[in-house]
Amino acid sequence: MTPLPYWLYFHLAIVVLMGCEYLVHLAIRDTRRKAMLALGLWTAAALVLAALLVPHFGSHGAVEYLAGYAIEQALSIDNLFVFLLLFGLFRIPEARQPRVLFWGVAGAIVMRGTFIAAGVGLLQRFAWISYIFGAILLYAAVKMLQPEDPKEAHRTPRWLKWLGQLSPVSEDQHHFFVTEVPANSPPATPPRRMMTTLFLALVAIELTDIVFALDSIPAVLSITRVPFLAYTSNIMAVMSLRSVYILLAAMLKRFRYIHDGLAAVLAFAALKMLLTRWIEIGPVVSLIVIAVLLGTAILASLHTQNRRTENATLN
Repeated sequence: MTPLPYWLYFHLAIVVLMGCEYLVHLAIRDTRRKAMLALGLWTAAALVLAALLVPHFGSHGAVEYLAGYAIEQALSIDNLFVFLLLFGLFRIPEARQPRVLFWGVAGAIVMRGTFIAAGVGLLQRFAWISYIFGAILLYAAVKMLQPEDPKEAHRTPRWLKWLGQLSPVSEDQHHFFVTEVPANSPPATPPRRMMTTLFLALVAIELTDIVFALDSIPAVLSITRVPFLAYTSNIMAVMSLRSVYILLAAMLKRFRYIHDGLAAVLAFAALKMLLTRWIEIGPVVSLIVIAVLLGTAILASLHTQNRRTENATLN
């Protein structure tokens, strides 16, 4: 059982770090430089937390935390592809995207905590639940390897069309809610409070995070069953997601095999849960396997990109 002060200190530290990130945002104008400093801040904080965990959880617990952090960071990369599609779908300009991601991350903290508490509770009460989690991860790995239909990726979701019919939506990109006259309204129509496309983008981000949590939470629970370690590793990875998005958004298309690497990570986590009764894989081995799988995918992507560049130059 993790002492209550640990939970309080962690959330207090998150608030302080968010304040530091905000000061960086105010002090620096260049978007990419801000993202680099913020990413460095959260990465350093994640490593410091690993060291602080050793006295209470031991080195084994600290490694479990780092492995959980690594697997969540890896799976978060896949979120970025979806964020690119969503921001394109809602036509959210680059200057407004960080605001949507900020509130999206805030909502993710609450949802991830709830999911982890529920997942750990189920695993402690019903050991067979781990096989269901393993099956979910294996299904997610197979689905990730299937080619995506470009038409489906850019098609407006049905829920968005339904919501637009239910209530008028403003095209305003500065606020989540505005008071104005709905478009195409009869003359003398009074202004009314309306949601904006910026708010719809936020809703889409939150719904997307719920879907991704169905993969990432079982994955981190395959590494550790300690609620505090699972929660802190998940949150620390999510907190740096905005900065990673800003830095990698333009580079994601270069990583041709990143989906294959992420699918391999999910498959590894699935097998770890499905075979836990017969084979025990420690956190150190898990951390190494995750690093090797992702490193191989990234190197293969860069190698392919370089080959294409060379061929284009020769032609």
